[in-house]
Parts: sequence; structure tokens; C-alpha cells
Amino acid sequence: MNEFGRASDTPKDLSWGSFTENAPWVLDRDNVRWLSLAPGLRSQASAEVPALTTPRRLPPGLRVITVATQIIGALAPWYVNKKRGKFKDVSGSHADVSLRLRKAVEVLGPTYIKLGQIISSGEGLFPAELVDQFKKCRDQVPAEPFATVRQTVEQDLGARLEDVFEWFDEKELAAASIAQVHAARLLTGEDVVVKVQRPRVASLVRKDLTVMAWIAPYLVGRIPIAALANPPALVELFAETIVEELDFRMEASNMIDVSMMLHDLNQEAYIVPRPHPTLVKRRVLIMERLQGFNFDDVEGMQAAGIDTEQVIKAGMISFMEGALIHGIFHGDLHGGNLFVLSDGRTALLDFGIVGRLTTKRRLAFMRLMLGATTNDLHSQVAALRDLGALPSDTDIDAVIRDLGLDQPTIDPTSLNGEELVAEVQRIVKALLAYGAKLPKELMLYVKNMVFLDGAIARLAPDLDIIAELTTISMTFMQRHGARLSQELGVDVSTIEVDMGSLKQGLGVDASTESMTYRQLQERRDLIQKRMRDHIVK
Repeated sequence: MNEFGRASDTPKDLSWGSFTENAPWVLDRDNVRWLSLAPGLRSQASAEVPALTTPRRLPPGLRVITVATQIIGALAPWYVNKKRGKFKDVSGSHADVSLRLRKAVEVLGPTYIKLGQIISSGEGLFPAELVDQFKKCRDQVPAEPFATVRQTVEQDLGARLEDVFEWFDEKELAAASIAQVHAARLLTGEDVVVKVQRPRVASLVRKDLTVMAWIAPYLVGRIPIAALANPPALVELFAETIVEELDFRMEASNMIDVSMMLHDLNQEAYIVPRPHPTLVKRRVLIMERLQGFNFDDVEGMQAAGIDTEQVIKAGMISFMEGALIHGIFHGDLHGGNLFVLSDGRTALLDFGIVGRLTTKRRLAFMRLMLGATTNDLHSQVAALRDLGALPSDTDIDAVIRDLGLDQPTIDPTSLNGEELVAEVQRIVKALLAYGAKLPKELMLYVKNMVFLDGAIARLAPDLDIIAELTTISMTFMQRHGARLSQELGVDVSTIEVDMGSLKQGLGVDASTESMTYRQLQERRDLIQKRMRDHIVK
């Protein structure tokens, strides 16, 4: 190994992390300063959230006026057009308000753009028109001038650009809410990606969070979807995710932790780019540059001989294992954060948001998944309570009864629009009555699963989803049966996967033997159309 940490043979960090074989440098976990700082920084960020999200008696400054002006200015024309019957259908109305909201969000800046980015990866959770508009917030955000980028990099590195880089591309690779990224080459010869935080973004985010916290209580009962109609809880959840993104030393630490998890689980289909051992600062993160295919470039991958079905299969079990076994997972999956290499492996990018489960919540998550595969309703609801989705004193049997979870499954395609809407309203009303909310970790996990669900449509539309879910459940039991026995006190040999429960989760009849994702999506489209048609009436 030379003085720059470059290895001439197999990189030593592959003994503990999931990285590339052609290492631009080798990481030594015991001698990386930013890694040792990360736990303290993470604790500080967590402690800061209550102060930012506790509503103040008086409006927190003039920013409130700016936000209100932009939002009202966006919604007022849409509302007038809706009342005048200008839209032919619900889709047209959604498209118009989504466009207006996206433009308002871009004007309001980083905090609101980040919120839009999170919504953009919630395919299936939010209206398709809103998701499509907010996808433009991922990498179409106006970039900072290069002079600003230079200033930030030089301030944080404590050196001129020319003293660190052989070249630095003034044109950004992508620009998002918190930061933008540039290609560069170090004087030591390594090709890198440089992530640079926008100036003053940290103070603006904190200011915006106080504004959101002040406004949120006034929205209670006025927004039908938002953390189960609990805007203050949504603000708190959002604050928990974004505050950690403001210090790139935590992000670099997340990269190490996820890489270790992937290695421990032998998830060879996934790798993490190496952060630089010394060139990681609060507002600057330098990492190795990887080449490959955008996750949405299905044609390009298939033309290169990559099995896109295998790519998505690996993802389906990888993120479940990470959460249940190690209590850690990438928290912001979308097409821009996944990069498929020429050998078919997927590189994970952008670790600003990572889900971390305490031991108590990880075990609850494990019980939830086990209960779902064995059709143990009591175990599933109790696990949701222990995850923080329900109050600690919740009557489990009452929830099962009031939500009708113990009743025979109804095929949603057999219901008309009025019946579908009524059923959704009944469930939401019952959940609200019990004080249900969506904890951060569960929200991140569900959002990731929703993304992977949508990715199947592009990468593997003919995948037999029933067979694959069965395989995943059985594989997990085989790999981690001993751990399940030890941590949950269950006899794995007596556990049987309940196919009826898995099919119930998909909303299909127990007699259904197989179903491709394409067929499943057709059922979903039919259900959504019936509900929309009813709402229009």
C-alpha cells in the first residue's frame, strides 16, 4: 500500500465492507476522524428536533408571510378553476395543482424542495400527478454558481481548489435541494464525485422547520392525508430526516454503516462508493466515482446483458434483511439514488437519509414481518404498537375488531367506487380514533417498499409476485431462523408461511396460484379508476 492508501492487491476494506475491488483508496475504520465524530453529531441532531418542531405562540418571523404567499398564490387559481368546473376529470385537477405546487416549492427553496423529493419517491402513496411533478425536484433544481461552489469547497477543505484537484468540472452532475455534485480528479489521480452543500441552507432549513411547526396545528383536520391526518407529526417526522442531512460527516458515516451491513449479510449485489478518508467535512463530501446505468434505464441495462429481473429481486430481500437483522437501511430510495454497474451490481448513492431502528423497534419490526407471513393478526398489531404507530396502551383486540381484520378478505375489485371509498374512510376513521401515526423508520421503510414495487413495473413486469414473495419469506427463514429463535423465542421449525396471508396482503383471492406484477397493476388501476370516478360524481 502506498502513502495515499492505494492498494496493489485486494483492498483490505473488502474484509468488512461492500465496496468496489478497484479501490481508489482503502478505508481504515480505526483511523478516520469523521467516522468517530458521527455518533456525537447524530445525537446533537436528534436533540435539536424538539426545539425546532415545538409550535411557538407567535409567528416565527417574516418567513411565515413568504411561505403563505407562495402556497396561497399557487392554490387560489387552481381552486377557482375547480369551482368553475374547468377540469374534465380528477386527473386534470391533480395535474394542475401539482404543477402549481411544484413551482411554489422551487421558489420557497431547499426545505420545501426536499419535502417534494420525499413525495416524489412515494409512488402509490400520493397522486401520480404530484409524484411526477416532484420528480423534477430531484435533479432539475437550479444549481449554485461555480464561484459559490468553489468558495464552499475551499473554506471547508482549508485549501485552494488547485491544491487539491487536478481538475474540477464547473458544470454540476446534478443539483438537488441540499447540495449539488460535481465530477473532479484529485491531484493523487483518483476520479471522484464532490458533493457540495448549498450556502446558508442549514440556517434556512431550521427557519423553515419552525414555520412548518407553527402552521401545522392549524391544518389538523383539514388535510385528509398527511401522517394519518396529523400535520404536526408529519413536521416532526420530516425534521428528523432532514436535520441529519445538514452535516456530511454523518452521511459519510452512514455509507460505512450500510456497507458493513451489506457485507455482513453477504449481499453481493450491492455496493457503496467509498467516502474519502480525509476529505469529508460538514459541507463537502468527496467519494469515489462509479460508472454505470441509471436505475430507470431499463433498455440500456438489458442491451448490456444485465438481468433486470435479478436486479430487482436482490433489492426486495436486501432492504428487508438490513432493517430486520441489523436495524439499518438506506432511507431514500429512488431512481436517482441507485446506479447499476456493468456487472449487474447496484451502487447505492446519497446516504443523507438512513433508517436506524433501536433494538426494541427492530424486534418489533421482525415480529410484524413474521406475523404477516404466518397470518398472526395479534402479533402484527402488537408489533405496530411497539413500533410507535399506535399508543402504548392500545387495546390490540379492539383494533382487530374495529378494523375488521378478523373478517374474511374482500376482493377490492368486486367493490364499486362508492364501496371502495367507504371502506377506505372506515379504516382511516378507525385508525385516527386510536391515535395512529407513522413513525419515521416505518415511513422510510414503507416508502422504500413502494418505490421497489413501482420499480418492478419497469424492470420485471412479468415477475410472478406471489411466487417471489413466497421465496423471499422462505429464504429469510432459512438464513435467519436461528436468530429468530434466539431473539423472538420462537421455534422456527414450527413456522409455516401462510400463503393466504401473503395473498391477502396483495388483495387477491386465496385460490389465486400465480399473478404477474403486470396483472397485479391492472387490478390496482381498476380500483383507482373506480374510486376516482366515484369522487368525480
